[in-house]
Parts: sequence; C-alpha cells; structure tokens
Amino acid sequence: MTTFRNRSADFMKRIRETGRPMILTVNGKAAAVLQDADSYQHLLDLAAQANADEGIRQGLEDINAGQTRLASDVFNELRGLHGIPR
Repeated sequence: MTTFRNRSADFMKRIRETGRPMILTVNGKAAAVLQDADSYQHLLDLAAQANADEGIRQGLEDINAGQTRLASDVFNELRGLHGIPR
C-alpha cells in the first residue's frame, strides 16, 4: 500500500493500459484490488446476468418438478384472505 500511495499515478496508468486488475498487499498479504472502472462495471454486469440466469434456471426446475401454481389461483387466494373484491 505504501508503494501505491507513493506511485498511484503509475499504477493507474498501468491498469488503464493493460485492463488488468492489480492486487495491493500489506505485509505480503492481499489487502485490496485496484482495477479500472470499465472492468469493474463489466464484472458487475456479468454478476447480474449470472444471477438472472440462475433465477430462470431455478424457476424452470420448479416448473419441471410441479412446484408452481397459477398466478390467478394465488391472486384469488389472496383476495379471499384479505377480503378484496374482484
């Protein structure tokens, strides 16, 4: 971290040029990851897509296992429970 504090502009130039993250260490142990904003946003986008894909996969698994109900049945049940007229 001391080196980063003293040479932060050099570090930033390097990650912009390479597009690769750098691991900053304290006493030889990883303490932080430095990466450019575009690469970080790309990781966030990949994580969001993976989360959506997993949700779809689980939903399809529930359908195949017969663990779903028609939305109309659920809404009718909720209307009855809460006295909501149709």
